[in-house]
Amino acid sequence: MVAASRKDLAHGSGRSGTPGAPLPSWRDGDIKRAILDFVGRVTAGPHAVPPEDRVAVFDNDGTLWCEKPMPIQLDFILRRLVVMTEQNPALRTRQPWQAAYTKDYDWLGGVITKHYHGDDSEVGVLASGVLAAFAGVTVDEFECLADEFLHTARHPTLGRAYLACAYAPMIELLGFLETNGFANYIASGGGRDFMRPISKEMYGVPRERVIGSSATLAWEAGTIVHKPELDVLDDGPQKPVRIWSRIGRRPLLAAGNTNGDIPMLQFAEQPDRPSLRLVVRHDDPAREFDYVAGAEQAIELADRNGWPLVSIRDDWATVF
Repeated sequence: MVAASRKDLAHGSGRSGTPGAPLPSWRDGDIKRAILDFVGRVTAGPHAVPPEDRVAVFDNDGTLWCEKPMPIQLDFILRRLVVMTEQNPALRTRQPWQAAYTKDYDWLGGVITKHYHGDDSEVGVLASGVLAAFAGVTVDEFECLADEFLHTARHPTLGRAYLACAYAPMIELLGFLETNGFANYIASGGGRDFMRPISKEMYGVPRERVIGSSATLAWEAGTIVHKPELDVLDDGPQKPVRIWSRIGRRPLLAAGNTNGDIPMLQFAEQPDRPSLRLVVRHDDPAREFDYVAGAEQAIELADRNGWPLVSIRDDWATVF
């Protein structure tokens, strides 16, 4: 169902706008015009860019799918940590197992918000649990666990399946870009191997185009296993580095929603070619959530530099 709806949205059969027109879930206005103008300049006229250079990069959490009251992958990890506390009750007095066991989402959310404000004093504590949760698990086992979770778990407050928590306007944008010769990539602080099983189904993005955070992997006894060590945290300055390492091209379009996406957004600037930087602003408590914590600098830079600031409330006729 998700793949079918993604295809319908990409071809302009959404629930609003003119049937058959591009981006039907986007309200007419400055943001939609900026997107259409950008794609028009990239694909035709004196500033047209060769298809091989049409690269777009997207953050995932809060940009392509919902990230509140906590990132979807964090829910996946917390459930694993709770199982660990059942097997070893002594863990219940240690973070992050304690927060998982007691459902202390304020502590967990606070760690992430502090990170986006440049305070990583507790990131290592959270990371230690995240990495320990799947230590020794093979990549095949992890993929099966992630795939099952994403196809069965539901959002705790929106009352919808996690696979139905992708933003319809962004899925439309991905499809519209693909139709116009773009190669779309996901460049997320979330786990690469967590997103890969559903990236094609949800977004039409092949798994090999998913760039994300990762644990260290090792070859053991004929298979690849997760080690309790961080390989890379794909956030902040690491985002453009990883994009270049994986793609070897500067993107023409970048979309994000937090301070951690700023370097990626800046990397998309190409003075001699059309470029577009989109910042998603969460300001719709009726249909989604309303928050700016961890996004203050990104919003300020968008306003200062003229980057389109996408208001969920004002620019999206349909959210999910």
